Parts: sequence; structure tokens; C-alpha cells
Amino acid sequence: MATKQVTVKDIAKRLRLHYTTVSKALRDHPDISPATKHRVVSLAEELDYHPNSIAKSLKNQATSTLGVIVPSIRNDFFSAVISGIEEVAYGREFNTVVCQSNESSEREAIHLNTLISNRVAGVLVSVAQTTTSGARFRALQRQGIPLVFFDRVCADVEAGKVVVDDHAGAMKAVRYLIDSGYRRIAHAAEQGNTSVGRERRRGYVSALEQSGLAVDRELIVYGGLQEEDGVTACRKLLALDRRPEAIFAVNDPVALGVYKEIRHRGLEIPGDIALVGFGDNTLSSYLDPPLTTVKQSPYEIGKVAASMLLRRIKGPTRRMASEVEVIETELVLRESA
Repeated sequence: MATKQVTVKDIAKRLRLHYTTVSKALRDHPDISPATKHRVVSLAEELDYHPNSIAKSLKNQATSTLGVIVPSIRNDFFSAVISGIEEVAYGREFNTVVCQSNESSEREAIHLNTLISNRVAGVLVSVAQTTTSGARFRALQRQGIPLVFFDRVCADVEAGKVVVDDHAGAMKAVRYLIDSGYRRIAHAAEQGNTSVGRERRRGYVSALEQSGLAVDRELIVYGGLQEEDGVTACRKLLALDRRPEAIFAVNDPVALGVYKEIRHRGLEIPGDIALVGFGDNTLSSYLDPPLTTVKQSPYEIGKVAASMLLRRIKGPTRRMASEVEVIETELVLRESA
């Protein structure tokens, strides 16, 4: 049987004090004498008392909790972002509740409703791959809950955004391949729902065009953002009459799938096909050969996004409405290209 949670009124009854006196003592209010504070705090510790943040929120209309929704906790990138968020939140005495959408817009909507019901102070979101509209997020804002997108954003929602310069990062990667002598360069692309997929594909196209190379549409293969999508993309590209000389993958998990399929076919990297990813996931440096990729500083993204949200919670201004912060990328050169 579950033990009944100790309340302020329970402590007040034991000490024969009014519950408002106990409440003030627990908040170290100057109206309460040191002796009374000591009695209250001692009994609270003895009874293992914890403040009820939900009950408190009914009075204050907000908790000290930040809601975080990510597509996948297993992904190295989002794990590092969460670490950055929690570092900032902890320093400001906020808690975090992390939800995982698993790339499902329906599950994302359920998490949003739960966070609203629990009166979180603000929400940080990287949208699911299947999310095509920002309508649900505007509903969140109508409840007066501050919102900041990070990495994957909704262009049709006026909110704070912290993004990587995906276009420039993709251009760096493809230009490096071009400068290394590759001409038939393929792209294992995301199907176009996410902002990161669109921007990285745009960077791929821009690099080719600025170098005077034709964009061959058969070399752009669309799919998802997981390892199995890289395997599928690689099979399609290797089935072409003329296989590509190099492949730029939309992210490191997709690059890993491409990597496995190339090796499964008995081909060499980069001898037969060069490969570049995006993300600099932990595993990328341990492959043999290690993966050339684009670093995007996820821990810093998390810190910047959390700081932006806390500013909005403290005192939103009109200037903050569509605030955007862009995190620069870095090409990490290894032996796969």
C-alpha cells in the first residue's frame, strides 16, 4: 500500500502551528522566528516532507519544471543536447522532464498535452520527422507556456529557435569532397519533412552548383534519419548503372548504415566510395576508417536553448518573439573521404 504523502498541514498539526506559519518557515520567511523555523524544518526532514509542485502550480500557474521533447533519447546528438539543457536548468533551480516522440507526431501531441496539464514553466522541442504543421505548438502558446525549438524547428510558428547552420555545414562537407577530386557525389537525404533535412539538402545542391557541377537527381535518394535508412539508400545508389564516387549522408546514423552496406558489398572506404556524415556522433571516430563528418556542438545547443527559454519565462518581450540563435558547424576530417 502506498504511503500517504506528508503535507504542510500534517506538519502544522504535529507542531500545533497554523499551516501558513509552517509554509512560511519552510520558505525561510523573515516573519518567522529562527526557533520556529528550526522546529518546522527538523520535523519536515524527519517526516521526509517534499513540496507538492503540482499543488503549488495551481496557485502560481507554473511549476519550476521544463518540458523537453526529443525524437530519440538513444541518439548521441539528443543525449548531449539534454545534458546541456539540464546543466543550465539545474543552475537555475529548474527540473527537467524529458519525453521521446520516437519520430511520431501523434506521440509528440500526447506529450505536449501532458506537459500542459502539468503546468510546466516552458517547453523545449525538436520536432518529430512526421510533424508537418505547427498547429499543436501554437495551442501550447495559447496556454501562455513559453516555447523554444532546437535543431528541428517549425517555420510556421513564431517562437524562439536555436539551430545549427545546416546549410553551411552541408556545403563545407560537399565542397571538401569536390576539392578532393570527387565529381559524382550522391546524397542520402531525408525525405523533406524536417528543417535539418531540407537545409542539408539545399547545402548539397548549393555546393555542386557553385562548383559548376550539374545536380543529378538520381544521385539524391530520400529516406528517414535512422541507420536502416542508410542501408536502403546505399543499396539504391549501388544499383545505378554508374555508382557514385562519394556519398554525403544527412546525418551520422544514416552514414553508418551506408558504411555497413558498402563494407558488406566488399567495397573499400574511401578507395571505392568516399563517405561523409553530419553530426560527429561518438561512434564516428571509432569506425575503421573513422568517419569524416560535420560537428554541430549539441551540448552547446542545449545550453543556449535552455538559456533562451529561461529568459522567456522570466519576462518575455516582443523582441524575443521570433528570436533565432545559430550555432556554427565544423568539418571534422578523418579517413573516410
